[in-house]
Amino acid sequence: MKIKDQSLLKSEAYINGEWIKKETSFSVYNPFNNEEIAQVSDCTQADTDLAISAADKAFKIWSTYTANKRSRILQNWYKLIIENVKDLAHILTVEQGKPLPEAIGEIKYGASYIEWFAEEAKRVYGDVIPGQSKKNRITVIKQPVGIVGAITPWNFPSAMITRKIAPALAAGCTVIVKPSEYTPLSALALAELADRAGFPKGVINILPSNNAQEIGETLTSNSKVKKISFTGSTRVGKLILKQSADQVKKVTLELGGNAPFIVFADADIDAAVEGCFASKFRNGGQTCVCTNRIFLHESIHDEFVEKFTAKVKSIKTGYGLEEGIQIGPMINEDAVTKDINLLKDATSKGATIITGGQRKEGLFLEPTVICDLDSQMDIFSSEIFGPIAAIYKFDSESDVIEMANNTNYGLASYFYGRDYALIWRVAEALEFGMVGINTGVMSTVAAPFGGVKESGFGREGSKYGIDEYLNIKYMCWGGVE
Repeated sequence: MKIKDQSLLKSEAYINGEWIKKETSFSVYNPFNNEEIAQVSDCTQADTDLAISAADKAFKIWSTYTANKRSRILQNWYKLIIENVKDLAHILTVEQGKPLPEAIGEIKYGASYIEWFAEEAKRVYGDVIPGQSKKNRITVIKQPVGIVGAITPWNFPSAMITRKIAPALAAGCTVIVKPSEYTPLSALALAELADRAGFPKGVINILPSNNAQEIGETLTSNSKVKKISFTGSTRVGKLILKQSADQVKKVTLELGGNAPFIVFADADIDAAVEGCFASKFRNGGQTCVCTNRIFLHESIHDEFVEKFTAKVKSIKTGYGLEEGIQIGPMINEDAVTKDINLLKDATSKGATIITGGQRKEGLFLEPTVICDLDSQMDIFSSEIFGPIAAIYKFDSESDVIEMANNTNYGLASYFYGRDYALIWRVAEALEFGMVGINTGVMSTVAAPFGGVKESGFGREGSKYGIDEYLNIKYMCWGGVE
């Protein structure tokens, strides 16, 4: 791999400040050409137990650091990431597939969480509350929960880690990260830079493994681990929640999505086309907040489809390191097969493919626009997670709200319109944790990211994000009078 700093290419586990090479390893492949990139140490339950012991010991030190001291170390980490953004993005593109400019954007986005929570570390304020009697005084303080287990996905292998562990570290917690087996190199590169930044041994631990279940069960069953943060499928999220229930651990879950994108009759059509395109095809459609179901008012349906399809036809797919590429490969064969089957089911029930729909060589599916859909087709209730724009038609506000909310998911939603009374009604009526109004891109470190229903609970980012890693302690002072 051609990067400037070859020391960022790590294949060992990072436990207690040491790089540990295991006797057993697993292969990491480039999804564009299926070439092996690296053999990475395959961690087990024993390694997880070792990391938990290291994190437990380190917590006793890290949690006593002043907020300023933790903040300075986090700032060091942020600066190192920005200085190495091109190398980190190159690693990300090769193992995950997204185009290099998009990978650079992810690295910067992920780094922004470190910068943000380096500042929030100094703003973990308590309260003094008026007492119930003259003899009493009430104070409230916030303390770090303890060891945090973070389980992260392959679609944003850098940003999903920093979004979880930056607030945890700022709060005074220590962390154990299980990255996706598809994209462990990005996580290990971050660990190398964290090591240079000056984190004490055991504060950050990275456990690559081809057996996510074994690592996950060890984290959820160990009483020393006080918090689990997971991003991934709803199915796995439910398992983690059940496993964590025995010890009543704190849990944050960011799970699947089925985002509606509604375009009302009075919308700015050109702006809606641009917003929908950006939302749908980011990372090739492989994000949990991607537009999944596009609802168009019947009066603007044809105009929107014509303009939107023209943009989709212009998409350039290929190797993410090549100039001008907009969409890289999908992550694996199962992902491609799932989307092909969704298209087959829809067309067999009367849907029409306007453009795309064919598989290309390797892990590529042509960017696709499909119309004449209804709620009885599998694609309506499935998280597509690929470059398929699924378009539906509606004729009334009440009907489209009902269709949009007709899902077990509740992460992101979007709509375009100009009537402010309608905008307010619709924004309140949508049963989703996040609503984009006249925009197709809304992720930012300053805003709380998270969902409702089976899309999970808890929030990442913003001033609320650090609260997920803190316990509130009430202290009643008696005998003051």
